[in-house]
Amino acid sequence: MSKSVNSGINPFEVALTQLDEVSNMIGLDNGLHQFLAQPKRVLTISIPVKMDDGTIKVFTGFRSQHNDALGPFKGGIRYHPQVTIEEVKALSMWMTWKCAIANIPYGGGKGGIICDPKSMSEGELERMTRRYAYGISDIIGPYKDIPAPDVYTGGREMAWIMDTFSVIKGNYIQPEVITGKPVQIGGSLGRNEATGRGLAITVREAAKKLNIDMKNASVVVQGFGNAGQFAAQLVEEQGAKIIAASDSKGCIINKNGIDTASLRKHKVKNGSVTNFQGSQPISNKELLETECTILIPAALENQITKENAGKITAKIVAEAANGPTTPEADKILFSNKVLVIPDILANGGGVTVSYFEWLQNLRREYWTEAKVNDRLDTNITNAFLGVYDTHIKHNTNMRMASMIVALNRVVDAIKIRGFWP
Repeated sequence: MSKSVNSGINPFEVALTQLDEVSNMIGLDNGLHQFLAQPKRVLTISIPVKMDDGTIKVFTGFRSQHNDALGPFKGGIRYHPQVTIEEVKALSMWMTWKCAIANIPYGGGKGGIICDPKSMSEGELERMTRRYAYGISDIIGPYKDIPAPDVYTGGREMAWIMDTFSVIKGNYIQPEVITGKPVQIGGSLGRNEATGRGLAITVREAAKKLNIDMKNASVVVQGFGNAGQFAAQLVEEQGAKIIAASDSKGCIINKNGIDTASLRKHKVKNGSVTNFQGSQPISNKELLETECTILIPAALENQITKENAGKITAKIVAEAANGPTTPEADKILFSNKVLVIPDILANGGGVTVSYFEWLQNLRREYWTEAKVNDRLDTNITNAFLGVYDTHIKHNTNMRMASMIVALNRVVDAIKIRGFWP
């Protein structure tokens, strides 16, 4: 899962604290606890790049591989000035849990380069990316570690990495080494909508459990970006009414309903959801506290805090963003009987369709979008039901239940495989 690169706290300490809490709840053996508290391997590499002006600039890159008891390492590569080794280690641990919750045969990995991609030309980015791919080429591979896009990386960078790896490892195309590629070179249909679609599936299942009629449900979406837009569209298709939305430029409300297709066109044309016809401007504080059935935080982390959690009226909070709810707020929401579908479960659609992309690449076959979406639905529904049952059994919130499910699956795999030699 992709926590913010600007959180100001040590993400690895957060990851360890979460591991401690769940380990205590399930009585995890101390030795196994210590084993899971550190990545299996962390590679730091020096990346010399010839810049456009002829100078040589040296970047630092990382690849953390946390645990592979369930399968090859899986996780994105981010480009950002504030990437740290601690952050990459934490993200690789969170990916281990995320893959285990989704019940796909992957372990957790994560990579990053300390750089400012916005200040670099395409040529400089390509040279840096290919040099990074060369540097990590011995520890990645279709059955070892399958990277993916993350912050400020996308299909273009994945294509460069695939091409570099393919050339140096046999000079034949190996699309299965990486996911998030353009469709023309082995990417999967349905990948772009996968995070929002997965979230909408968890909302649907949560509504069934809480006996909420989606045709009478009102929805607030904080963050009308990729995940937020598709989530809004898909819950709307379930019968719900979107009544408020926001982006980085502002927040809007119309209690009579907002048509997501029209709002998307408005945003493409004007660069923001603000001034949408029929809507009124409101503050971010008012947006989060708007009376509604379902709240979808799809923007930044730490949006629901101990200060405003008690004013949240939604029955379901579905986290499309990473880390939008603070630990203190979690406790308040749980005591107020608000069902929080945590990020680690709610936005698992992306990595699930990445797994489907890998399967298609390995078999050199390509699925219809309908088949991708159908399999995603089955997978995410099962993941939600497993976590929901665990939350009832342990009388804990859904976040802790997600971690319990994940840790038990990883620990079972470790015990079955054993330690050798």
